[in-house]
Amino acid sequence: MDVSIVIPLYNESESLIELNEWINKSLISSGFSYEIIYIDDGSDDQSWNIIEDIAKENNNVKGISFSRNFGKSQALRVGFYESKGDYVATLDADLQDSPEEIPIMIDKLIKNNLDMISGWKKKRHDSYFFKKIPSLFFNMVARAFSGIKLHDFNCGIKVYKKEVIKSINLYADMHRFIPILAKNEGFDKIEEHIVKHQSRKYGKSKFGNERFIRGFLDITTLWFTNKFGRRPMHFFGLIGTIMIFVGTIFSIYLGYNKLFIDTNSRLITTRPEFYIALATMILGAQFFIAGFLAELILKFNLNKDKYSIKNKTF
Repeated sequence: MDVSIVIPLYNESESLIELNEWINKSLISSGFSYEIIYIDDGSDDQSWNIIEDIAKENNNVKGISFSRNFGKSQALRVGFYESKGDYVATLDADLQDSPEEIPIMIDKLIKNNLDMISGWKKKRHDSYFFKKIPSLFFNMVARAFSGIKLHDFNCGIKVYKKEVIKSINLYADMHRFIPILAKNEGFDKIEEHIVKHQSRKYGKSKFGNERFIRGFLDITTLWFTNKFGRRPMHFFGLIGTIMIFVGTIFSIYLGYNKLFIDTNSRLITTRPEFYIALATMILGAQFFIAGFLAELILKFNLNKDKYSIKNKTF
């Protein structure tokens, strides 16, 4: 199998037949052998029935249905797991990205020996104030944080070598940061390709403007997990050590002062240094406990699936 095309979707029944025909037309002419994997993320329209019908007529089509809406990251995760191709492409189901770009991007990835190539919707058919400006600012922050020179981190159309998508662990809404996750795993040969963006033909976007707020929170989380995610005790333990050290110094000072210098002074409990020592030592111990619990949680929950599959066509 040359190419696996992974398509997460939610309530896109109107576009699925047209999309499937468009993909087949684009890939057959390219000469690549391919499979199409549709992941229905808990749609409540006729999306799954249409996917089942398409899969019955096409041996190269697979369908997976979630029991409820788990989010795009989990849909991509299961699609990546099921993919068999040497190269894996992702595509949104709303007909705004062209499948005709996929063979071109694969050829570019092979020619330039890249790990992944990301689409760039240079000319977008979206609202200027509610989509273009927030997206511009979001991508600027992502570039500054990651050092990856991409203009459109969240573009739905991307192509990867299979070893890239098999190595990353998607969770929460981290599908926006797959290039960063790939780089963190050592796959840093990343380039972009300008793609043609279409106006939305059916329905409306399933993502509100709050996704940009979540995106900025997620990028902060990604920074923390990248730096301390594998050893959270290095973060919490360092803070705890500093605070316990400060508390210990104040305690030694108070004890020495009371025993040898000012033996007739007021009670230790009336001095502000006592409360500084008490607070820092208690907080320091709590940070140590937090670090220990984080290590345990990481150990027992690493790579745990966050989705539930209801149906498959294969």
